[in-house]
Amino acid sequence: MSTANEVLTRNNVKVFGKGTRPIVFAHGFGCDQEMWRYIVPSFEDDYRVVLFDYVGSGQSQQDYYDAVKYNDLQGYAQDVLDIMETLDLRNAIFVGHSVSSMIGLLASIREAKYFERIVMLGPSPRYLNDLPDYFGGFTRNEIDELLTMMQLNFMGWASYLAPIAMQNNERRELSEELEKTFCARDPQIARQFAEVTFLSDCRNDLKHAPIPSLILQCSDDSIAPIQVGNYLHAHLKDSTLRLMNAKGHYPQLSHPEETTTLIKQYLGNH
Repeated sequence: MSTANEVLTRNNVKVFGKGTRPIVFAHGFGCDQEMWRYIVPSFEDDYRVVLFDYVGSGQSQQDYYDAVKYNDLQGYAQDVLDIMETLDLRNAIFVGHSVSSMIGLLASIREAKYFERIVMLGPSPRYLNDLPDYFGGFTRNEIDELLTMMQLNFMGWASYLAPIAMQNNERRELSEELEKTFCARDPQIARQFAEVTFLSDCRNDLKHAPIPSLILQCSDDSIAPIQVGNYLHAHLKDSTLRLMNAKGHYPQLSHPEETTTLIKQYLGNH
């Protein structure tokens, strides 16, 4: 069992803000806590804000990376629970981007006491198509090609995927930032996280969700298409679905005002 200090160092945990109600921001694949920098200032006055990096991302301690532990989203969910236990959080708002939505869901199923609500930003319970019943947006071939490209040409993969995922072509600086963030990752760790993410299937876990959730579905999102948001809303009890004007998969960077407003509206109504 890790000590409190080890957990906070391992995941580069930052805690600040003037409020007592905890709100935890969890970044998605290939990113780090810097992705929240346009959102966080709006929550500092009213919340106790918690930021962290998954092991292998950002300023986390890479020595703690364990290829067996992190070969499953449950390994990441365990780290979320470790952080919450270490900080003695209760009834926290968990804001998860992309795969972190499902990591937060898995963590809440295991230890509901730490969570009050989950805000899911561009979530997907399954990226692969399972036709005819489920459309996730990707074929197995497409995922395999992506993983092969990561292995053979990591920089090329980053420059290929960043503009597709960001999808705000008129703002090149956003894609460039995302590409830089991708490239800062350790290629081996990034590839394993990609495989775990894109081949994950959390559809059977949805019915066990113990707490209410907000699904923020971006318009024109190549990673989590609208069908995925609708599926989640239909299968997550106590869920609220909001379709955003924001395009792409990173509204916290491309449309921070809209993202902040929708989260605050939801929390203010509950």
